[in-house]
Amino acid sequence: MRFVFNAAFAGVLSLLSCLAAVSASAQGGPSPAPAATVSVRPLAAVAATPSFDPLKATNAYLATVKGAARAKSDSYFEGGYVLTLVDAIYGVVVLSLLLWLRISAAIRNFAQRTTRSRFLQVPIYAVLYTVVVTVATFPLTVYEDFLREHAYGLSNMNLGQWLVEFLTDSGVNLIAFTLLATVIYGVIRRSKQYWWVWGAIVTVIFLAIGNVIYPVFIAPLTNDYYPLKDGPVKQQILSLARSEGIPVNNVYEFNASKQSKRISANVSGFMGTTRISMTDNLIIRCNPREIKAVLGHEMGHYVLDHNLIGLTWIGLLFFAGFVFANWGFRQLTGIFGGNWDVRTIDDPAGLPVLMLLATLFFLVATPIQNTITRTLEQQADMFGINAAREPDGFATAVLKLSEYRKLDPSPWEEFVFYDHPSGRTRIWSMMRWKAQHLNDPDIKAGPVSPQ
Repeated sequence: MRFVFNAAFAGVLSLLSCLAAVSASAQGGPSPAPAATVSVRPLAAVAATPSFDPLKATNAYLATVKGAARAKSDSYFEGGYVLTLVDAIYGVVVLSLLLWLRISAAIRNFAQRTTRSRFLQVPIYAVLYTVVVTVATFPLTVYEDFLREHAYGLSNMNLGQWLVEFLTDSGVNLIAFTLLATVIYGVIRRSKQYWWVWGAIVTVIFLAIGNVIYPVFIAPLTNDYYPLKDGPVKQQILSLARSEGIPVNNVYEFNASKQSKRISANVSGFMGTTRISMTDNLIIRCNPREIKAVLGHEMGHYVLDHNLIGLTWIGLLFFAGFVFANWGFRQLTGIFGGNWDVRTIDDPAGLPVLMLLATLFFLVATPIQNTITRTLEQQADMFGINAAREPDGFATAVLKLSEYRKLDPSPWEEFVFYDHPSGRTRIWSMMRWKAQHLNDPDIKAGPVSPQ
């Protein structure tokens, strides 16, 4: 209070002093203004903003992928629309057979004969269930992940290499699913009425743990990670990371070229595990501007806390899924439970019922799930362009992604099937940004966009 009073008092004194000075000057009479020679010169002409149409630039970039390359890209991605439905139908058929043939009940009975511990019965059931489902879906997996990838020239692996990675990934999935199922059924036994609330929470926690440990412990199982060799590109990436407050002192490269020629990078980790990783394909196939643009985007995910935000939104979706599963389980077992030998929610033999309901739920929720991730990707795009300032580098990197992503879909296709913005949307965003920065020195000195 005293500070406020003193400040106000000082202000009043200052005002009075100014008024006194003005009064004294007025009493002394006016003094003649000093004579001066005024030099009039024409102003230098302001450089006109260069003619640049972001829509024309976008269309010109998209037009560089044409003919057979465009048809192949569209065919591959549109085939994914069909496979989304095929995967769901195939999964429902497999799960239905487990129930109607009482295979699930037989696995449960085996677990009960093996141990009297209800806790240990669940992991025994989960392991056998996972093996059976993996074997049953193997033909479709071979087609989607090996035969189809080779047909479109997207895989570099022979069958032996692919099988090794398939078994590795299946082993990781087996462990993760067994742990999750064991914990969720433990929750069900403790809280039958509200198990779906705790089940959703447990699932989100598992997803969060997975996000933390995957880049450090899981990813190296199938790829070799090593420091990117010193040079201008590495220094540019580290400088960009430091400017955005990302706590890293190295950049890692991994040999993704043994699997495919797709370009990718990520900034991942948490509490001391943060690392910048990029595929060797990014180094091999992209120029420094493209690399900087891609890394700017990935840094956007980290700085904007997209792991946490995405996990929150996906967690809400999982919560809705668990509500649906709880309702659906009671409806289905009330009608068919006797045929399946499944009566109560805490019976592990009912797991195929829950998985069937989850399959249907997430099939219907595909547009919602994709909208969540697509929105975060768009935010990362805009962060990346403001951080890296490489609109043309980003545009040409997007064109390389067109090998497996349709560039110019209809609005409804993008809404339903795209977990990233389409090529058109992304390039348009970059060209629109460039139109607002044409007079910036670095943009002036950069590449000229096609028109």
